[in-house]
Amino acid sequence: MDFSAEEMGVFLDEMDEKIQVLTEGFMTLEREGARSDVLQEVFRAAHTIKGSSAMMGFEDVASLTHELESLLDALRGGKLEVSPWLVNVLFEALDALRGLREKILGRDTDGVDTGSIVQKLRGCQASGGQAPFPQAVAPIAQDTVLENDLKPVEDRHRDIARGDSLYEIRVTFEPSCPMPAVRAFIIIEALGAHGVIEDSVPSPGEIKDGVCGTTLKLTYCSQEDGEELRNLIASMADVAEVTVKSLDREALAGEAVKTSAKADAAVKEVGNGNNKERPAAGAGSSEQGMVKTVRIDVSKLDNMMNLVGELVIERTRLDRLLGLLGTEDIETFVDELREISGHFGQVAGDLQDQIMKARMLPIAQIFNRFPRLVRDLSNKLGKKIELVVEGRETELDRNVIELINDPLIHLIRNAVDHGIESPEERLALGKPEAGTIKLRAHHRENHIFIIIQDDGRGLKAEALKARALSIGLISREEADRMEDEDAYELIFLPGFSTADTVSDLSGRGVGMDIVRTHVERINGTLDVESEPGAGTKFTIKLPLTLAIIRSLLVNLGSQTYAFPMGHVTEIIQVRPEDINRVGEAEFVMLRGSVLPLIRLDRFFGLKAAGEMQYVVVVGSGRERAGVLVDTLLGDQEIVIKSLGDYLGQIRGLSGATILGDGRVALILDVRAMIKQSKEEKGRIKAVNAAC
Repeated sequence: MDFSAEEMGVFLDEMDEKIQVLTEGFMTLEREGARSDVLQEVFRAAHTIKGSSAMMGFEDVASLTHELESLLDALRGGKLEVSPWLVNVLFEALDALRGLREKILGRDTDGVDTGSIVQKLRGCQASGGQAPFPQAVAPIAQDTVLENDLKPVEDRHRDIARGDSLYEIRVTFEPSCPMPAVRAFIIIEALGAHGVIEDSVPSPGEIKDGVCGTTLKLTYCSQEDGEELRNLIASMADVAEVTVKSLDREALAGEAVKTSAKADAAVKEVGNGNNKERPAAGAGSSEQGMVKTVRIDVSKLDNMMNLVGELVIERTRLDRLLGLLGTEDIETFVDELREISGHFGQVAGDLQDQIMKARMLPIAQIFNRFPRLVRDLSNKLGKKIELVVEGRETELDRNVIELINDPLIHLIRNAVDHGIESPEERLALGKPEAGTIKLRAHHRENHIFIIIQDDGRGLKAEALKARALSIGLISREEADRMEDEDAYELIFLPGFSTADTVSDLSGRGVGMDIVRTHVERINGTLDVESEPGAGTKFTIKLPLTLAIIRSLLVNLGSQTYAFPMGHVTEIIQVRPEDINRVGEAEFVMLRGSVLPLIRLDRFFGLKAAGEMQYVVVVGSGRERAGVLVDTLLGDQEIVIKSLGDYLGQIRGLSGATILGDGRVALILDVRAMIKQSKEEKGRIKAVNAAC
């Protein structure tokens, strides 16, 4: 059955919501045990996914959630106990669901082995929620027949050459067997004393993880008689049937040749481009084929409809007034036109506000992903970390939410990896064994602030400077002049990392510079504060929306420019004699600090402008720069328009807007100006130091 893109979008949105419910529920089960209200909620979520996926024709999703639902139902009924092993299996099933969602979207995945997850879920029920092997059995992975690396082919040939026989053994367990994986282990251990197990289905790794159905298949090399082997296995508990079949080595070799030929043919077919997987019904080849949806409160739609109705009324009044043009006295005409214009402005403002609210989504959309991230990372690193999340209800434009996700992941991973100490180190320092990471969001004026704060080891200025020196990012002179707050900014330099070795979490020096770059691309700022031994705090300041921003409008000659207000710190007035020069670089002293100056005419390579008396001070992080302008026009909200493919990327410009009089104002890219001012500030300091 084919479904429309809209129907597929609704299905995927619902699946996302329910996966998040399952994630939060499993986290609660891990912390607090089998709470009945949580079990009810996660059971309903699994049941919903099962029903909708079956209706859409995604049988692999339906079968997986069916087993998950059965396990959760057993937990609800008190038949199972919540254990660490059971929770890990639940999270594995959740990861498999996410992988299946990616597959539905047509994205490239490594494949999702739902069969092994289903077996684990069944194994949980069979074992009462406990791991299939006691802790004492865990070391079997060392030097036994359950090693993951099976004997090489050459060794197998040597065994057969010594006169050993090769068998295919198939064991069927009783349907009532409570723990087939344990029985499989016992059989493998017994056979290991009489020969060599060449292969097994399920694999040794799966058996160790408790994945085993009612059938065990082995390829076994031994000098023992086949009938004796059959009797040995049949005498064990819970074994319903055993077949031992002798394998002919020549036939086996011939089969290997056929398999190789088939593999070669498959490779050739792939090379010719004939092995294309058909995308799932109703799904495009990528997410771009899906309709992005936003769920809107009906009351918001009603408000927008009422405002549109007001606009229709005013348009009717305007049409009537135009019909009376010339038939009424000018004063009456102007008064009514002024009244219509005022009402139009009020309604347009209210409509803009309602549409912006309709685009808003609670930041919980991304905040809810991080408890699982912190759990997995802390388990991997052997740390104990509590994530405290506040302000989930804070709303933000959906485009901003999509763009801020990656920077937040980087910051939280850094807090877990670099910020929080190990439990042993924290206890030695007199701290609680478990570290705390706080993630907060709140509104202030026309911005949203996101704070990531940890109570870990903090940043040490001297260590940061030494590291930057050792990898050649700063000079000795720069390090000597650098204050602690400036040293903290070193972590945002490309290539900077405090890790001595590269791991899958850190060490490549491509994290924090990307974070700041992403934040500034959406007209945001990122600041860092730290206290050695007490922790580090990152503060992200973002506009509520990317479509409309508040800007400071200025004139330079006949051209109007707009500064995003998020980057404007103050405005000062200067006289020509206040400006100092070092070569081509210009600067003024502002409260005892050097403030590099930028002339927009030089920056853009335009005709030299006249005397400029105002300096707009802009900032990013701790860096500041002053931009010389002619006239200040005031601040106002502007609608951002892209410069388009025709003009492309122009250094120093991030877009344009159309003013009320129809003229175009160019929106300045403060980041590019800050970058140039840093270079000039370095030259100014170098000259001053030399003098």
